Amino acid sequence: MMISTEEPGKNGANPRTPRRRLWIILLLMALVAVGAYVFFSGGGKPAAQQSRKGNAAAARPAPVVTEPARKGDIGVYLTGLGTVTPLNTVTVKSRVDGQLMNILFREGQIVKSGELLAIIDPRPFQVQLTQAEGQLLRDQALLKNAKVDLKRYQTLAEQDSITRQQRDTQESLVIQYEGAVKTDQGNIDSAKLQLLYSRITAPLGGRVGLKQVDPGNIIHATDTNGLVVITQLQPITVIFPIPEDNIPQALAGMKKGARLPVEAYDRDMKQKLATGYLMTIDNQIDPTTGTVKFKALFPNKGNELFPNQFVNARLLLETKHDTTIIPQAAVQRGPKGAFVYTIKPDMSATVRPVTVGPAEGDDISIEAGLSPGEPVVVEGADRLREGSKVELQGQSGKGRRSRK
Repeated sequence: MMISTEEPGKNGANPRTPRRRLWIILLLMALVAVGAYVFFSGGGKPAAQQSRKGNAAAARPAPVVTEPARKGDIGVYLTGLGTVTPLNTVTVKSRVDGQLMNILFREGQIVKSGELLAIIDPRPFQVQLTQAEGQLLRDQALLKNAKVDLKRYQTLAEQDSITRQQRDTQESLVIQYEGAVKTDQGNIDSAKLQLLYSRITAPLGGRVGLKQVDPGNIIHATDTNGLVVITQLQPITVIFPIPEDNIPQALAGMKKGARLPVEAYDRDMKQKLATGYLMTIDNQIDPTTGTVKFKALFPNKGNELFPNQFVNARLLLETKHDTTIIPQAAVQRGPKGAFVYTIKPDMSATVRPVTVGPAEGDDISIEAGLSPGEPVVVEGADRLREGSKVELQGQSGKGRRSRK
């Protein structure tokens, strides 16, 4: 083969270009032929197999867990986020001025009404009491002497031995000494009261907080902080808001004279803290929230509730008896409302529209559309449609318990 060393033609065309284009066209035709052969000879088989597998999977029964509807009682509750509020909170202050000698309580201690909490230096008040008692003795002696003189003056006046003015003056002197004796007696009582106030006692029973002053300090009756704050814990209240639309139901229950039970739960509504009863309802609705405040009273014997604690309060309005009850997990929501899946004897699922009622915990009442004993799907409902075949995987453990 001879290699030409000549330059391209005058028009600049390369003699190898048509040959390269021919090889590219032949290669493309070969690839198209191979692809057509693969497709028509066996390429459609995997798609057909996949279609058959999909149909088989669609025909396979869906595993579900059912629970029969049961008859029982369920409560109608109103729930609101409330705050634990003490009935009484007192800031203990001194009623006299003096040096704080001793503190007899521990911070956080539960104290009883009248229990001694602190002692103020009593010596100044004892001195005042001694002075008042001495003044009383002096004035009593003067009064006694004035009364004796008055008796003499009265006798002399009857005999015209003295003027009536002297007798009247002596009578006025007796009255003055009687007033002085009463004043002295008042000073004694005041000194005794001051002496009593030097012993600071608890005005009510409850839990004491942190002390605000230490022994040795001079305290005054005008101090704003006081010595300590006592909060009453037994009983204690919970104040919680309820929508205004529910007021007639609560008032109807209170008019019957029955105590409406109230339960206090933690924030997660999992643990019941205490049980009490509705005490009263506020006299006006809050226009900004459309709610009214309810006040419930709790014995709080075990100090389960703590002041300013946030709790979920559940007010029991009434109890519906012999109603149909199913788990809340069985209820589905659709454009036409609530429905459940029930199982036919041929092991197929069917949609059953229901009318739901009050709920309590994990249970919900059914007012219409379902009868006790009918099985409802509680697990696996998301894979079901009308007429879907099902395979029972057992019953929910909740369905085995009886509800009274």
